[in-house]
Amino acid sequence: QEPSNKRVRPLARVTSLANLISPVRNGAVRRFGQTIQSFALRSDSKSPSCAQKSCSRSAAPTPPKRRNSVLWSEMLDVNMKESLSTKEIKRQEAIYEMSRGEQDLIEDLKLARKAYHDPMLKLSIMSEEELTHIFGDLDSYIPLHEDLLASLGEATKPDGTVEQIGPILVKWLPRLHAYKGYCSNQLAAKALLDQKKQDRRVQDFLQRCLESPFSRKLDLWSFLDIPRSRLVKYPLLLKEILKHTPKDHPDIQILEEAISIIQGVLSDINLKKGESECQYYIDKLEYLDEKQKDPRIEGSKALLCHGELKNKNGHKLYVFLFQDILVLTRPVTRNERQAYQVYRQPIPVQELLLEDLQDGDVKMGGSFRGAFGNSDKAKNIFRVRFQDPSPGQSHTLQANDVFHKQQWVNCIRTA
Repeated sequence: QEPSNKRVRPLARVTSLANLISPVRNGAVRRFGQTIQSFALRSDSKSPSCAQKSCSRSAAPTPPKRRNSVLWSEMLDVNMKESLSTKEIKRQEAIYEMSRGEQDLIEDLKLARKAYHDPMLKLSIMSEEELTHIFGDLDSYIPLHEDLLASLGEATKPDGTVEQIGPILVKWLPRLHAYKGYCSNQLAAKALLDQKKQDRRVQDFLQRCLESPFSRKLDLWSFLDIPRSRLVKYPLLLKEILKHTPKDHPDIQILEEAISIIQGVLSDINLKKGESECQYYIDKLEYLDEKQKDPRIEGSKALLCHGELKNKNGHKLYVFLFQDILVLTRPVTRNERQAYQVYRQPIPVQELLLEDLQDGDVKMGGSFRGAFGNSDKAKNIFRVRFQDPSPGQSHTLQANDVFHKQQWVNCIRTA
């Protein structure tokens, strides 16, 4: 044990705002079927701490490795700058940003294989099957992005400018459909990774990687999620290039076509991903009674929203709103894996009645019921029940806050 009077230098570990924010373990509402931008999985709830044994006793951790961020215009000589208009310089900056982003992505994909996948396989920290499930065919996308980088390089003139980028993008962007399978598998991959983190060897390995300069203070999941975050940037990058392209430039019409292509690609990926995530949760449902099984659950292709709510007795429920049916469940753990035990009878959307209740309309139960007089009057509540009162099913549900309540109410009304 360290002596209580030992002086310790403060550690400057937090390098970005993201590290300061505690991730939500159970989001109150998660929506699907909108855009791929909305897809964000829960990050690891444990941030690196020097209280852990794996931390060294050095005065400060290794500083993160930072990428050099040089603007295109900073590489030009004075004469070249004077010969180009401000608009053209901004256009070339945007094209260079796309090219630089591709280079960074390729480096990160190679790093994920070299620093994480291969060592864990060699050290038998995870099995090959588990690693394949988590990493997917990640490194198979390296040639895809290398091809774009090569095409951009060929189109770059000796003075560093690119005359036309539109034809290159229109030809290359449809190849991003290759990411359908990878994005669809992300939810299951993240769940398996979180489960494997309970293993001390896995946790120790990932912690050591996090503290190494190559990680740039990014955890493994951040590297695995880089392709998805890159996909959603393409429309923004293309619009930025288009914004600074003169109206009489031959690229104008072709860039508009390229934007339409990438939006279609993202829409297709998002649709496939939504179906995959919907099936992921359907497979995790457990039924206590055969009567609870409804063909509308198995036939669902879209999960409109899902998340944690409390019932009138203060018990936590996990609620799923599929496209045609509302399913209330209780979260359970089976062999260290999350499952959802169906609670009461699922309510088909066509037979569902929604009541938006005012704060204080209902007294909620739980261990503190009646202990503080009027203070147990519930806030952020709504009620769902069968339109036909004969089944006698009614559920008063409480959200974490007014924002999440409104999301649920809007989602159910839309359905």
